[in-house]
Amino acid sequence: MSNQRENHREDVVGRANVEDTPELLAYYDQLDKFKAGALWTVANKIEPWQPKSQSVPVVWHYRDLREHVLRSVQLVTPEKAGRRVIYLNNPGRTDVAAAVGWIYAGLQVMNPGEVASAHRHSASAIRFIMEGSGAYTVVDGHKMTLGANDFVLTPNGTWHEHGVAAEGSPCIWQDGLDIPFVNAMEANFYEVHPDLGQAVGYPVDDMTKTWGNAGLTPGGGAWNKGYSPMFKYEWAPTYNALVKYAGATAGSPFDGVLMEYVNPVTNGPVMQTLGASMQLLRAGEHTRAHRHTGSYLYHVAKGRGHSIINGQRYDWQERDIFCVPSWAWHEHVNDQPGEDACLFCLSDLPVMRALGLYREEAFGDNNGHQPLL
Repeated sequence: MSNQRENHREDVVGRANVEDTPELLAYYDQLDKFKAGALWTVANKIEPWQPKSQSVPVVWHYRDLREHVLRSVQLVTPEKAGRRVIYLNNPGRTDVAAAVGWIYAGLQVMNPGEVASAHRHSASAIRFIMEGSGAYTVVDGHKMTLGANDFVLTPNGTWHEHGVAAEGSPCIWQDGLDIPFVNAMEANFYEVHPDLGQAVGYPVDDMTKTWGNAGLTPGGGAWNKGYSPMFKYEWAPTYNALVKYAGATAGSPFDGVLMEYVNPVTNGPVMQTLGASMQLLRAGEHTRAHRHTGSYLYHVAKGRGHSIINGQRYDWQERDIFCVPSWAWHEHVNDQPGEDACLFCLSDLPVMRALGLYREEAFGDNNGHQPLL
């Protein structure tokens, strides 16, 4: 029997409101034989009044996951696993292995002296360093050394590999990719480098040194690719910029002091499908609630606090990761009376903006704060 036999009544003017009858049910079965169907049987599902995310809010507590991430070192090698990663599996998105919406995320661990094979894929990726020393990434021959809270790009189509220097310590970082989105577009390719590695062809950290100089563009610098040439965004100047900006602005009532990572050539997003930002919540700050289209994955870079998402409280502290699904009401609270908190956010905002799908709404009741359910 066809799934379209389900009755999708909705007593609202302008929406499908058709009673099932024996004649209609037989008609639906006839259509199904020809791989076709009646729109009114699915209209209320595929054209909702407002976004209905399949993702659910989740906090992945680092204190719970860290031991299991490190245990994978004893169980599998990078060579056999490809990448030694524990991925974040949103209960509503297990079918596509997404952390939220169409965004994949995982925690990757490598020991000193280990190197993962060079590869490239259609998906765009970021790495956000959580702990350890000696981590590095090589992107199309450009080597970046990485420290805690540094943020590095591996754009789609670029050869890239990761490793930890022999004199370093075990490193853990968050991976974030648009794999589910690219798969939904049926456009994903994956390729291993024929030599399993690539030569470093430039001075170490050359891209950050060239493009990350406080608004100064290199003379004669040419860049026409769809992603940022500044592959690495370091934590120290990022935090310094937030503190400076906090001294000159009251900030957003919804996001505190928020700054977006940008492509220094275009001032647009760092990549075409993934955007990133860092926001500072002042000591004791409680933002107002709002909601917007797009999926958002937060990484607590500093401090502790909680967020209220669709009326539920979710506590977080440094290194925890939590998600806000599309069109979910949310507000953030810094619980610390004497210290700021910082949230790194990975999102699909560039896609929402490019396709004209971004929409935002403020919570109008209770002085802008949600009642706890």
